[in-house]
Amino acid sequence: SASTFTIKAVVSTQSTGMESVATCIEVLGVGFMDGLQMDELVEAMKNHLKKNYDKEEERKLARKDEDYDEEVEEGIEEELDQDDYLLAKISDIIHNLFGVYGEDFVQVFDKLTDYYVAMLAPERPSLEHQWALCVFDDLIEYAPNSAPKYQQHFLQPMMVYLSDTNPGVRQAAAYGVGAIAIKFPGADSPYKDFCTTSIPSLVNVINAPASREVENLSCTENCISAITKIFKHIIGMDNLDEMTLVTWLSWLPIQEDEEEGPTVYGFLMDLVEANNQHAMGKNNANLPNIVKVLAEGIINKTIRAEEDAELMSRIQVFMSSIQSNEHLWSAILLQLPETHQVLLRQS
Repeated sequence: SASTFTIKAVVSTQSTGMESVATCIEVLGVGFMDGLQMDELVEAMKNHLKKNYDKEEERKLARKDEDYDEEVEEGIEEELDQDDYLLAKISDIIHNLFGVYGEDFVQVFDKLTDYYVAMLAPERPSLEHQWALCVFDDLIEYAPNSAPKYQQHFLQPMMVYLSDTNPGVRQAAAYGVGAIAIKFPGADSPYKDFCTTSIPSLVNVINAPASREVENLSCTENCISAITKIFKHIIGMDNLDEMTLVTWLSWLPIQEDEEEGPTVYGFLMDLVEANNQHAMGKNNANLPNIVKVLAEGIINKTIRAEEDAELMSRIQVFMSSIQSNEHLWSAILLQLPETHQVLLRQS
């Protein structure tokens, strides 16, 4: 139990201590800490966040100082890396606390809110923007009933940071938009305008020239997933026109994000099962591409047989229905690369 040590002592050992606490909360759940220890933990996190804020002010002054040179900048960059790691660990703790306590964590989170709101200010460094957005993403995801009372703090920055130069910041913003679409669904959602207004910024990220480069890929796939969530939960697939769905299909497959893969492929299966004509194309012309995309997902493991069992069985039912038309199935296989053909012949 946590009572054998003081949270304060552990967390003051900085990142490693933070990591241990985050893991304990995740594994041991609600019984891990009593009220007093929760207060200690929040106090320790507050101290770190305050220190972090003050250090950034000092860095600003150092950069304006007459002695500022490359060496000073190197020291600053090194310090920023350490701060980034520490903020990530604090973010992990908050993520797990929201995951375990849900809405009950909100009154505790209130004690930290001011620091995270300050971190979203435009002049703060991008690592602060990223971790502050992650924390508000968790609030939306795990305590949606409380999210609206904070919306004046996070909605506008979330929209702005979708277009940030830093992929981590863009990704955290995109994830938040998707979470809002899931937690506040329907045509009469209070966030309908916010979600639909975010689509052009998300599309810009996906269409950017280097969007599929390694450092941007995860962010790009989060943007595809966010748009998918808006289509599914806010707009509704019957209200999407042909051009929209053809464009959306052209962004697939998902290449590496196994967290977001099921969302995107699940929506593709919604379209297929509803025999959506815009998605299927005239005379089912898009079928080969849809089969190819699903095969890619299975090959690159963004669709995983065990974890995504329900999705997998939907795909198998769909594939079987095409295979029953031998002429069509052969024609589709001929249009696919060898690796895909081998996989599909086994299925």
